[in-house]
Amino acid sequence: MTMPNPPDDGPPQIPLALSYYIRVASRSDLRKLEWYGSQSHTRPYIEQAYKAMLAGRRIMIVADLNDFPVGQIYVQYDSKNKQHADGATRGYIYAFRVMDHLQRCGIGTQLLKSAERVLIERGYRLATLQVSKRNENARRLYQKNGYRVFNEDPGHWYYVDREGEQRELNDPTWVMEKRLVR
Repeated sequence: MTMPNPPDDGPPQIPLALSYYIRVASRSDLRKLEWYGSQSHTRPYIEQAYKAMLAGRRIMIVADLNDFPVGQIYVQYDSKNKQHADGATRGYIYAFRVMDHLQRCGIGTQLLKSAERVLIERGYRLATLQVSKRNENARRLYQKNGYRVFNEDPGHWYYVDREGEQRELNDPTWVMEKRLVR
């Protein structure tokens, strides 16, 4: 057996193929979406999104690897903020993440395309999303997939932490959109 030459005299790199699939989230995913506690502060929002999905107001999509959601993306059909979603022509993509060690494997691109397909199937013409101004990698992914910046948001929001304390976040964002093609 011939071993590949290791880069810079380090250990040999061994390719790893992963099989995952994209599906709608289920109730059994809710705790798993906290990713071993790293996202437990989002529990109320995960549960809220799931209830809204059951009511038909949004969809939660996950990338499943061995019965574990290693990526997620949510699509909201209508919003108080009509710049995000208007219930007819513009849908809002949010809560988009892939576990750090699985980024740059194509999972995010497949999740994004799946979210766009949901909107297209429902007759929407535009997809909108927000990305932190500090997250250049995500912004490049969105631009590579046809999104363009059309606005900014100051990014002030609040959440309740595990101890029940309200926390404030300030994370300015770019608001991006993409024209969807059937």
